[in-house]
Amino acid sequence: MALRAFHPYGFVNAPRAYLRDLKNKIVGETLPPERVAAGWALGMFIGCFIPFGMQLVVSIPLAVMLRISRIGATVGTLVTNPVTIFFIYPVQIWVGSRLVGHPFTWEYLRTDVVGRLCEATVWSLDGWRVLAGLGGRVLGGFFAGGFLLALVLTPITYFAVKRIVLEARRFHVARLEKEERQDEN
Repeated sequence: MALRAFHPYGFVNAPRAYLRDLKNKIVGETLPPERVAAGWALGMFIGCFIPFGMQLVVSIPLAVMLRISRIGATVGTLVTNPVTIFFIYPVQIWVGSRLVGHPFTWEYLRTDVVGRLCEATVWSLDGWRVLAGLGGRVLGGFFAGGFLLALVLTPITYFAVKRIVLEARRFHVARLEKEERQDEN
C-alpha cells in the first residue's frame, strides 16, 4: 500500500484501499456477527463516555474479557478523535449540563471549554487535566451528556454493524458458490 501513494493515481486510491482492507479485516473476523457488533458497540459507548486519551485503556481489556471484537472495540472509540472532540465535547457538555440542572451558555463553552481543549496537547493526558480544571459542573455535564450520547449511539452501532457483517458474509458465501459452479463448468 505504501507504494501506491507514490503512483499518480495512488494518492487518491490509497485511502480507499486502506478502508477496503479494514472492512475485510472487520468482516473477516471469525467471531459470530453478534460478537463483532458487540465490540463496535462497546467501542462506541466508551468513545462517547470516557474522555479522549483513556478510551483504549478501557475498551481493549473489556473486549478481551467479554470475548468480543477487539478491532471493533478499538475502531468504535474513534468517534471521538483529535478532530471531532472540538465539536462533540461542547455539545455533550451543553446537553449534559441541562440534564444535571446547571446549564451553560454556548459562549462559555465556545471560549472556555473549547479554548482550553485547544491548548491541551492532544496526544497526552493534558485533556484530563484540562477537563478536571474546568470544574465539577463541567465534568458532571460531560459525563451526563456522554452517557446520553452513548445510550443513543450504542444500539444504533450494534444493529448497523451486525447487519453489515451478516450481509457481507452472505455476499462472500454467494460469490464462493458462484465461483465453484463456474469451475465445475
